[in-house]
Amino acid sequence: MKKKTTIYDIAEKLNLTAATVSRALNNNEKISESTRKLVQETALEMNYEQNTLARALKSGKSYNVGVVVPRMDSNFFASVIRGIEEELYPQGYHVIVCQTHDQENLETGNINSLLNAQVDGILMSISNAKTKNKVFNNLFAKHVPLIFFDRKRDIDGVSSVTIDDFNGAYEATKHLIQQGCKRIAHLSNDRSLEIFKNRYMGYKQALLDHGLECDESLVIETASKVDEGRRITKQFLSMERPPDAIFSSSDFTALGAIQEIKEHGLKIPEDICVVGFSNEPFTRFMELSITSVDQSPIEMGRIAAQVFLEEVNNGKKIKMQKQIVLTPELMVRKSSSKLK
Repeated sequence: MKKKTTIYDIAEKLNLTAATVSRALNNNEKISESTRKLVQETALEMNYEQNTLARALKSGKSYNVGVVVPRMDSNFFASVIRGIEEELYPQGYHVIVCQTHDQENLETGNINSLLNAQVDGILMSISNAKTKNKVFNNLFAKHVPLIFFDRKRDIDGVSSVTIDDFNGAYEATKHLIQQGCKRIAHLSNDRSLEIFKNRYMGYKQALLDHGLECDESLVIETASKVDEGRRITKQFLSMERPPDAIFSSSDFTALGAIQEIKEHGLKIPEDICVVGFSNEPFTRFMELSITSVDQSPIEMGRIAAQVFLEEVNNGKKIKMQKQIVLTPELMVRKSSSKLK
């Protein structure tokens, strides 16, 4: 059987001490970047396999990080995870991804399972369920860092990375008003969650600032699903005075709205304008491209991972709580461009 490569083999090849090789493999900042790179490349060439158990026992870390998301079948959350991985993998961490499907029991179970796996931290976008604070208290009792991204809850000492949902919705609604729309409906989501409440408030404020009434009969909470977008839009179109625009808090419900509008023989954007939120890939690749609010998910993931690294390397000496808010960007496309 072929003998396994050790740090001593790498040290001998590079004429370095075993201690230097060990530090370089663990990204110790006392070792120059050039030496770290040389050691890591040589380790790869020599098929060196680091003993993760020994490393964990020595450092007190598992080098595993949990990521909890409502679902993985959206480009937004997939892109956030990509950003997290791009930041953490070079630091020797592995990412364990769990999804909640917006169910409280799954969210609680995921957190407890990650704790049992002794993860070094959890990065999380909370579900629509009202997860009890007791679950989070278990994290704090074990000194496991918790960082919220996208969907958050305000908990003392917990950092978060979000976007300015209020401003994103305000700009989307203002854009529709500038296209001449006066009766703008809003497909909302669970407004007990801060992000959807803020999108509703941004929509409402834009109407008021431009002298338009906020007609609550045109605001409906629904799940972020294509079928739901169709169902609610059918209700809107049956009104005596149907809307001339729909601003959706989700690209999926916006897509459903577009399908239903077309089925009724109406033209987009001539008869009704539609704007979504999240900038999913399908919004720009459809023949009728959809205007949407971009949330910079990869950047959000990278920053959330950076905040985790700061906290885990802090040595629990300083209490940290960062509230990072990214600026959204409205991507204007065919579904709302009335004015040429």
